[in-house]
Amino acid sequence: QVQLVESGGGLVQAGGSLRLSCAASGSIVSISAMGWYRQAPGKHIEYVARVTSGGSTYYADSVKGRFTISRDNAKNTVYLQMNSLKAEDTAVYYCKAVVLGVGGARDYWGQGTQVTVSS
Repeated sequence: QVQLVESGGGLVQAGGSLRLSCAASGSIVSISAMGWYRQAPGKHIEYVARVTSGGSTYYADSVKGRFTISRDNAKNTVYLQMNSLKAEDTAVYYCKAVVLGVGGARDYWGQGTQVTVSS
């Protein structure tokens, strides 16, 4: 079994910054892509950013230039540095990892961490 544990959420004023972390542990052979998604109240979950095992990064247009995704392969951890936060960034943020384990590859999700941006 694999667990993803997120941390770093909280309350911040508009224009501020937060850094989210997500650490994977358990029966891991390797991890390919790792990413972040978010779900605002009353809305569907949406893609935020992802990083490949090789370090290539991709972003949703809504966060491009403000958020930076990175990963530490030695620690099986992905980060999301969020700058210039806006009220519309308020959401529960979830990390996702595509993990190759003993039984094959599958997606795993974290439990979510709340980010609230006050205007």
